[in-house]
This record gives sequence, C-alpha cells and structure tokens, in this order.
Amino acid sequence: MWSETRPRWIVYALATEVAALGLTASDLVIHPVQRSDLLWFTGLLVLGIGQAEMSRQVERVRRWMAGQTHINVTSVWYVAGAVLLTPGWVALLGIALYLHLWWRVWRHVRARPKYRVVASTAGGMLSCYAASWAVHAAGLGNLADAHVSALDGAAIVLLAAAVFELVNLALAVTSIFLNTHTRSVTDLVGTWGDNVLELVTLCLGGLTALALAYHPFLVLLVFPPLVMLHRLVLLKQLEVAAATDEKTGLFNAFGWRDLAARELARAQRSRSACGVLMVDLDHFKRVNDTYGHLAGDSVLKAVGELLRAEVRDYDVVGRFGGEEFAVLLPDITEHHAIAIAERIRTAVTKLEVDVDVDDDRVATVSNLSVSIGVAVCPDSGTVVDRLLMAADTALYKAKNDGRNTVVSVGSSI
Repeated sequence: MWSETRPRWIVYALATEVAALGLTASDLVIHPVQRSDLLWFTGLLVLGIGQAEMSRQVERVRRWMAGQTHINVTSVWYVAGAVLLTPGWVALLGIALYLHLWWRVWRHVRARPKYRVVASTAGGMLSCYAASWAVHAAGLGNLADAHVSALDGAAIVLLAAAVFELVNLALAVTSIFLNTHTRSVTDLVGTWGDNVLELVTLCLGGLTALALAYHPFLVLLVFPPLVMLHRLVLLKQLEVAAATDEKTGLFNAFGWRDLAARELARAQRSRSACGVLMVDLDHFKRVNDTYGHLAGDSVLKAVGELLRAEVRDYDVVGRFGGEEFAVLLPDITEHHAIAIAERIRTAVTKLEVDVDVDDDRVATVSNLSVSIGVAVCPDSGTVVDRLLMAADTALYKAKNDGRNTVVSVGSSI
C-alpha cells in the first residue's frame, strides 16, 4: 500500500475505516440486540452469499477487466438491509458480504489487493450506516413494522436508496481522486451507462426489501433479473474492452473507426465539416532501444493523455497501433484543425516522461516530437477510409519534410 498509493489516500482510507468501525461499534453498544435484527441479518446474508456464488465466475472476470469499478450489485442487499436493520447491523452486513466476496472472488484478482478491499468495505459500511440512520432520523419507522402504510414504505425505500447512493458516490469519488488525481468525470463517477445500471440495482434493492417485509417468498423473483444484470454489466465491459487500446486507454482502431463512421454520417446530414489528424511519434524506436519496451509503453500512454488534454471533450482520440494515433475533430474547419495540430506538436516537444529503467533508477524521456497529417471532410472525402488515406498521405509528406511538422491535405496538393 505504501509503495503503490499516495500518502493522502492512505490518510483518507484510514480515516474512513476508523469512522466505519467506530460508528458500528457504538451503535451496537447503544442499541440492544433484537430478534428481528438477527433474523433479517441472517436472511439478507444468506441471500447475498447465494447471489454472489451464482455470479462468482462472472464477478471474477469483471474484476480482472475493470479499471475503476463503478457498479457493485451487492448494493441490492445493502439497500434492503438499510430499511430492515438498525445502522450497526446493516454495517455488519456490509462487512460480512465483502469478506465473502474477497474470499471467494477478489483474493484471486491481482487488481484487488487487500488494502483496497478493506477501504471499499469501509465505504460500503458508511454508506449503509448513513442510509439506515437517515431512515430512522426521518421518523419513518422500520419497513417491517405492521403499521407502515404503502406510501410510508415507498418513502422509506426511496430515502434509503438516495442516501446510500449519494454517500457511496461521494466516498468513491474522493477515494479515486486522491489515489489517481484524475479530474475526468467518467473516471470519477462512471459513464451514463454505469449510473443507469447502478439505479437498476438500487431499484432491485428496494423491491427486495418490500418483498421480504410483506411477501418473503417473492424475493426469489429478484434472483433471475439480478443474475442477468450482473452478466449485462460484464457484457458492457467486454464491449468497452473490445474498443479500447490496452496500453493507452484510448479507443483502438476498431472503436475509433466505428465512432468516426457515425460522426461522418452525422456531418453529411448536417452538411458540417469534420477533421482528422494522423499523429505519428517521430523516432519512437530510439525510445524502445534506449530505455526498453516498458518505458516505450509509458511514453505512448503519456502522449495519449496529452492528446486528450489538447482537444475538446467530444473529440475522439484513438491509437492505431505502434506509435500512430488518430484524432477526429467534429464541426471544425481546416484552419482550426491545423491550429489544433500545431498546438499538439508544440506540446509534445515540451513533454517529459519519467520511466523506470530498472528497480532503483528512473530516467526522463524528453526531446520527443510528432509528425501530423491533417484532412478535412467533405473536401478530402466523406467516408472513413478515404479521409484516413488523405490524412495518412499528408502525414507521409510531413515525415519526408523532416518530421516534427504539420501538413494538411490542402497544402500538400
């Protein structure tokens, strides 16, 4: 943990873990054990473990593939626990379910070291505790109380789900930011698809709680959609992986072409211009020969991050293999496309990348440069392959002109 994470994240993780344990212990001491808590705790634990066992292989593959994982279907049982258990007991439920997941799934995955599991458990405990506390503080009562009306039951479930999600999101965003220092909204809170799937798990959690409180046998109907949801999350990750370059996290050639084809079709309908930049890192073989291929991968990733930073949020950046990148620039003129290319070229010349040469030595790779070819539709073509061919022709001329330069199709004719 000390070698892989930032000190500020360690302080934050320890603070959340101490807070989670302290709040749980104090609530268990203050509130005497009730038979209902034991029954609901046991029931939810059995259901949660049963669902985890049914989806164990799917979860393992999902965790192997995931970077920042924003979807956790165990929130179904957390939401149900928040409206059926006292705060201390629902926090214990979080510990038990995470412990089972670690033992059966996460300990086999290198991307899930123990310290991250402990930190995630503390976040889950605090989210569960906050949801349960909010329900009790609102004076709505326990969902299983006989006097709770249908309207009150809906209010209890909605309040618990909202508080759980907001607290869990705040804790996750803070943890990711402190550990990675990323400011990307997608990395911090996930995509729209991630959040829609999270909403589905919260709804299933509410339905599970209502079924357990009023018609316990109906909870069996939750399992089929929950298992299918888990597989749907994996399918979504597989689709993303199929379109993502492993080394840089950018779109690969397949993903970039797919988005570019759709954008060019839109540009034709709206009769707007669209630019493409072909960017090639000059003399990249020297980096691999001097510092090694792992250092070369670090340079490629750094250049990819620079490209994303130098273009607009809705521009599409991809890696086509080797040291070649492509940038799609919707709604842009040739003049502005050249200006962006020049900005990228200048930024790369100033780029310095720290790379690990061996176990105890770090080197700085500098004096990098790129050659860039620029093409704009409809002048250079209206389909992806024609536009790429035009940009690649301009790139070839840029390299012949001495590299570290920008050439557009218009100026190369």
